[in-house]
Amino acid sequence: MNYRISGAAECKTPPMGWNSWDCYGASVTEEEVRRNAEYMAKHLKQYGWEYIVVDIQWFEPTADSADYHKNAELVTDEYSRLMPAVNRFPSAEGGRGFKPLADYVHSLGLKFGIHILRGIPKQAVRQNAKILNSTATAASIADIGSVCEWNGDMCGVDMTRDGAQEYYDSIISMYAGWGVDFLKVDDIARPYHRAEIEAISSAIAKTGRNIILSLSPGDAPLSEVEHLSEYANMWRMTDDFWDGWEQLKKMFDYCRGWFPYTGEGSWPDCDMLPLGRIGIRSHGGDRMTRFTEDEQKLMMTLWCMFRSPLMFGGDMTYNDEFTLSLMRNGGLIEINQNSYAGREVYRRGNEIVWAANGGDGVYYLAQFNTGETELVSKTDLAFLGIEGERRAEELWTGERLKGSVIESNVAPHGVCVYRLSV
Repeated sequence: MNYRISGAAECKTPPMGWNSWDCYGASVTEEEVRRNAEYMAKHLKQYGWEYIVVDIQWFEPTADSADYHKNAELVTDEYSRLMPAVNRFPSAEGGRGFKPLADYVHSLGLKFGIHILRGIPKQAVRQNAKILNSTATAASIADIGSVCEWNGDMCGVDMTRDGAQEYYDSIISMYAGWGVDFLKVDDIARPYHRAEIEAISSAIAKTGRNIILSLSPGDAPLSEVEHLSEYANMWRMTDDFWDGWEQLKKMFDYCRGWFPYTGEGSWPDCDMLPLGRIGIRSHGGDRMTRFTEDEQKLMMTLWCMFRSPLMFGGDMTYNDEFTLSLMRNGGLIEINQNSYAGREVYRRGNEIVWAANGGDGVYYLAQFNTGETELVSKTDLAFLGIEGERRAEELWTGERLKGSVIESNVAPHGVCVYRLSV
């Protein structure tokens, strides 16, 4: 079932891109962003990867890790709007903001995104700074009782106050002028801030620019699915996801709850893919992902069968051949971008089976093993409503077989995934 109504930007397929958080926390620099954009353009653009997203604290000159510096001086303009720190983003000097960086990303044939926190800077409230196109001030629109529990830079905006919508219009208009294509808004989906979600969505619509709206963190409430589908393009189902097996195993439960609500323009989000080299200046320390190769294949398969957005978390310039092969698996990307009716079919102990439909009589079948020993997964295609025999190609190994029953030896924490055709 697809609850898509109207109001948010066009987003026909799950976005695919890179986000700086998993590798650089709050401290990414312009040079690191450009380097990853160049890598994506050279190695991945032809596979559908296109978004380059600068995550949190781009406005803080002293950011150096995943930690937030209490009462740090932030860079703002006279209208209460956060601006890039020029010591980290030198092309922003002279009030140019992210436009030069976005122009460079666009010149590579890619799209550019940023992260923001819900609300207005407390620093602007203390200064009683102005609001563009309004007689209101930061102090007069601030909801000082609505503060993010894990980052103290911002407070909420009271949308009943004069000047509140004008504030959100002013920041989103500025982002559109910079060339922003993707906006990740944090501290807005848990707790769920309906009025500010609507305000941001409205501000995006006024720009006339197709800016994808992503809401964080999870768990976004399933009870708000209609509202989410009307006002956003993607939203987090979970809290921050990292490279631990128990978190990955739990994702099957989230996907089972949300799969009926995926569809054109409405993408429940499994969170970033903590793959490749992560933790460089972020959580857990500098490392290659702790997921085994089998776990990485399982994760990519689940994200694609569910049709989650695919946002890669590692510094791509350090990718090894295996990591690159995950990102360039055309069969899996086809499932993620073009399948429909992805669903959990059944669970039998540690065996979890998903199926999805493709075009021209094609189906997809994924047999997962969440256990600690190898299992034999045996799926009768008639149970999926598929009559007769089908040719089956395993999308990780290329193995081919034919039959009306697909039987696989699935490794612990592993998966076999098939494209089924006549």
